Amino acid sequence: MTNINDIAKIAGVSVSTVSRVLNNYKYVSEEKRNAVQKVINDLNYTPNKNAIDLIRGETNIIGVILPYNNNQAFDQMLQGILHRSVKMDFSVIVLPTKYDKKKELEYLAMLKNKLLDSIIITSKANAWDEILPFTTYGSIISCEYTDFKKIGCSYIDRYASYIDAFQTLKELGHSSVAFTTARGEESLSTQQTCQAYKEVFGELRPGTYISQCYCLEDGFQAAKRFFALNNKPSAIYANGDEVAGGIYQYAQSSGLKVPEDLAIIGQENQPVGVALGLATVDHHLMHVGEQAFELAIRKSRDKIKIPYNIIRRSSI
Repeated sequence: MTNINDIAKIAGVSVSTVSRVLNNYKYVSEEKRNAVQKVINDLNYTPNKNAIDLIRGETNIIGVILPYNNNQAFDQMLQGILHRSVKMDFSVIVLPTKYDKKKELEYLAMLKNKLLDSIIITSKANAWDEILPFTTYGSIISCEYTDFKKIGCSYIDRYASYIDAFQTLKELGHSSVAFTTARGEESLSTQQTCQAYKEVFGELRPGTYISQCYCLEDGFQAAKRFFALNNKPSAIYANGDEVAGGIYQYAQSSGLKVPEDLAIIGQENQPVGVALGLATVDHHLMHVGEQAFELAIRKSRDKIKIPYNIIRRSSI
């Protein structure tokens, strides 16, 4: 089997020169580069990528840990990462976890084994204390805020956005407000939403929110459960525009007028929300992903805050 020693001997150059040509280093004379390339073509030589990566000490591969690959919010972050990766000629490996702690640690170990240059974590299952040791082996970037100095992050102030959404509904005259979340009380996002609700409305009564909402059908069923309560909501803040779309479907099927009988606000400015005229909190998640990728390839530990905005539409 042909190797770079054979190529060097036939081309009349050093092994290091062949290595530089294979790695596209600039500082090789045109004469030597052409001689090496001719031998490579004549022998139909295909370089071993793993060997080249070891020589360079880099793979040009970024891993992206995300819990689900069919979730609109995480898809938007991934879209931003892929958008930048194509421009920068990097490969991206998607690492879905379903919030499995063991699987997440297995992916992080890919840094230790030099299979990845960096890992971007869109959402995590493990505590940071479990993740931090892996920063010894490569760059780790978070898509949520962390004050650990070894972790760079591209993030939104989600708590402030939840406060603003609830405050918007309160200013519109709503006092009986319900909301939906994805995960349960173990989720930081759910904890922050509950705290923001308390700050704006006070007591968090039983039945005020429903978890495990991810899609249109979940939104429909959540609205059905909310309206089976004695204290029916006059407004619902959904954790995504697809969920908000399901709530809208329930309102239509039940003869409820939007926003007269029920105001609805979603998140992430998704196509279904645009089509139905749903108000939304746009966290600009594609931009979060783009900036996370930039941090990853620069191996930066910077903290980049991405602004959000509330888009008012006919549903409120």
